[in-house]
Amino acid sequence: MSLPKVIATSVVRGSQQGESHGGVFIIDLDTEIVDQVLDWDTCDIDFEGRGADRGLRGIAFDGLDIYIAASNEIFVFDQNFKIKKSFSNPYLHHCHEIYIKGRVLFLTSTGFDSILGYNLDDEFFFWGITLSPGKTGPILKTFNPMVGGPQPSNLLHINSVFKDQNGLFVGARNLPAIIQIKDSQIEGLAQIPLGTHNATPYIGGTLFNDTMSDKVRFIAKQGVREFEVPKYPEDELINKFRDTSKIARQGFGRGLCMLDKTLVAGGSSPSTISVHDLYNGKTLKKINFSMDIRNAIHGLEIWPYGWPP
Repeated sequence: MSLPKVIATSVVRGSQQGESHGGVFIIDLDTEIVDQVLDWDTCDIDFEGRGADRGLRGIAFDGLDIYIAASNEIFVFDQNFKIKKSFSNPYLHHCHEIYIKGRVLFLTSTGFDSILGYNLDDEFFFWGITLSPGKTGPILKTFNPMVGGPQPSNLLHINSVFKDQNGLFVGARNLPAIIQIKDSQIEGLAQIPLGTHNATPYIGGTLFNDTMSDKVRFIAKQGVREFEVPKYPEDELINKFRDTSKIARQGFGRGLCMLDKTLVAGGSSPSTISVHDLYNGKTLKKINFSMDIRNAIHGLEIWPYGWPP
């Protein structure tokens, strides 16, 4: 069985000025060779003033262009990871996952409890929805991010978005369900635990990082598959006392990538990619490339190009 290469982004929690704040990695799941292709603090982009919450998160591809979310700004790279352009919006804040469907880039704006739509051809933000807690479920409102929008809010902590012919699917850390949205209306809900990341519909069920329980879970009518996020002996971890954010921990599951109909790759801290088999319920391998407890995988996708470029 041959496994593909994947691309992963990372955030180094609580790192100091002059240290790396994360990067981009190409991981060959077969050979387990890891190439760091971009370091947030040493690449040729001037990040000064471009968002205090530094680090790299969601990943998407459009032709030969690589889109990577960096908190309040989206960077577009070529296959050699040279910056081509970047763009932002006043209502894009703490962006987590991003997703391209058709000619639209969908972006989670976690700091506004919103999803934004960006027209890839005409290069402008043309659409947005914001969610807020209600007595019987979330309340949805639409807005035009080029004209105005909601007040800052992170009550729901929206962190995942997916689009197909059945609608737009949105997951949030503080919602007990993944929301299906069609024609700017909430159409359905699939129950998931609080505290999840990367929630998405998958082959008749729901796949997500159950971050609070340190597990990857797949819930379907046929049953449940769950996989433990890897953890390491405490004496093997480094920089446990250098986390100024006070939130870094091992076993934090972030990033999910469907490799085929039964194999799933999941990311976690410290810097680990695991391959899980939904069919037999086994973890096939784990690849660790840093024992720095602050270094957390966030974005994870199949690498669609050859390597090296």
